[in-house]
Amino acid sequence: MKTTNLIKNWKKLLRRSILVVAAFSGLLLMPEVYAANCVVFDKNKPSSVGRLPDSAIDSDQLPQLKIDADAATDLALPVYKLTHNSYMLLGNISTLNQDNRGFNANAGFIVTQQGVIVIDSLGTPLLAKRLLATIRCITDKPVKFLIVTHNHPDHAYGSSAFNDIESITIIAHPATLAYNQSETLESSVNYRKQMLSQDMIGFEPLQADIYLEAEPFTRKRIRLGDEIIDIYNTGKHHSYGDLVVHQVEQKVLWISDLAFNQRTTYLGDGDSAQLLKALDWLLQTFPNTQLMVPGHGSAQTAPFPMLAKTRDYVTRMRSAMSQAIDDGVGMLDAVRVVEFEDWKNMPLYEMNQRANANFIYREMEKEYFDNF
Repeated sequence: MKTTNLIKNWKKLLRRSILVVAAFSGLLLMPEVYAANCVVFDKNKPSSVGRLPDSAIDSDQLPQLKIDADAATDLALPVYKLTHNSYMLLGNISTLNQDNRGFNANAGFIVTQQGVIVIDSLGTPLLAKRLLATIRCITDKPVKFLIVTHNHPDHAYGSSAFNDIESITIIAHPATLAYNQSETLESSVNYRKQMLSQDMIGFEPLQADIYLEAEPFTRKRIRLGDEIIDIYNTGKHHSYGDLVVHQVEQKVLWISDLAFNQRTTYLGDGDSAQLLKALDWLLQTFPNTQLMVPGHGSAQTAPFPMLAKTRDYVTRMRSAMSQAIDDGVGMLDAVRVVEFEDWKNMPLYEMNQRANANFIYREMEKEYFDNF
């Protein structure tokens, strides 16, 4: 019996030592990606999940992950260390497919002395379980908060995996309630259940413990350990309703899909005028931000070119569709001819350009008749 206990204690001590070495290596700016076994990943060796960028900050490289459909749910996903206690999971730049299995958006977590704050839950309950395994690879602290930045599938459909965690608080935008009653949710869930039936087992629409106030640009502050987090309601700019998360002391801003990096933006059920307003608010409110983490693509340091590029794209599309309406051009013709040559080589341009033009034409048409 004593021998068994000694072996157990030795194994526990060895595991803790590996975690300390991994964390300490990250602090010394060694390779930033942690592998499933909690040892610092060697970026010069092939990964079992595909190709990974050397860094998750200011990178020109794109992740090309292939998620094994049969992988164990307790197998960690690749994760990057952004600060001494903040971690980012960098999703593929692509639409949902069999290879990424819903891992086509970013998520992250912050480790404090008293627990973990998670930002977004990835695209399926199965991926969310692997996100939780990733957190367990880094720390044994309890998960205390899940902040879901918006209701889109790639960010929110893993949330049900968090429901049974003891004493967790889930925070979301109040418009999530409207999304849960929409036909959009129903069709989206059905599509994913057909494509990824095993991955979606256990799915339930996001149910939060706290819904932030509906007034745009109001905030809720939470404290956990030494970490101060402000969560802002940024209105309806990309989805039914969107949140931004600010690590106050570290000056890190998780902006979700307010701006896209390394890909063409998408405006399926947001509001382009509010998006421009939110971008202005962001720059005015957080002038000292040191790092911005988007919902898609790598994180960025100042001057945050993804903000200017997103603003330029949306402004040009609004101008083009407004001009088409003034000239009496119908929606089908206006959508068919609008092209941005400097965006054509950007990932997901072909997928999103027509959809964005269609969406913004209808917005500008409504504005035209409202002001008639």
